[in-house]
Amino acid sequence: MTNEELSLRTKKALAAALKKAMETKKLSKITVSELIAQCNINRKTFYYHFEDIYALLKWMLEEEAIEVVKQYDMVVNSEEVFRFVMDYVEENKHIINCAYDSMGHEELKRFFYTDFISIFLVAVKNEEDKLGIPLDKSFVEFLARFYTEAATGILIDWIKNRVSQDRETVLQDLLLIYRVSIPTILKAKAEQDENK
Repeated sequence: MTNEELSLRTKKALAAALKKAMETKKLSKITVSELIAQCNINRKTFYYHFEDIYALLKWMLEEEAIEVVKQYDMVVNSEEVFRFVMDYVEENKHIINCAYDSMGHEELKRFFYTDFISIFLVAVKNEEDKLGIPLDKSFVEFLARFYTEAATGILIDWIKNRVSQDRETVLQDLLLIYRVSIPTILKAKAEQDENK
């Protein structure tokens, strides 16, 4: 077994231990000692792979969900992407709620932000290419940030049951907004730029 394979195996074992601990404890109450004991590794090994438990949590979320989402083509498979995210959230609600309770709304939002921004950058860029509308890079980035803020905020509110709509309604509303607004906004921006 290569060092890379061994490292990945260790990370996955730590993630499984963390996931199990999060079923019964707040994130702030989970210790490195209990995770390493469950995985039969030493403290030095844990810190070789992760700075702290929050870094392990971030890696776990990225490994299980965000990296898979990144592989979808948002223009073609936007519904699949949103369904996948919502499925993951439902299946791992205790983890997300535990992270939320320990880190708070803004920190959890920041947690998802880095990965979701790349998804929306690709989506906006793909639509820009599809429409043949070359736009200023700063506007494309602005629009991707706008959608990222909105999507992560709605997702976190849905997780914490602050959105009164059922899952399918939230999903269909997100898809409608995404599918209709991006092309409309890009066309309006191109027209605005032409008229300057």
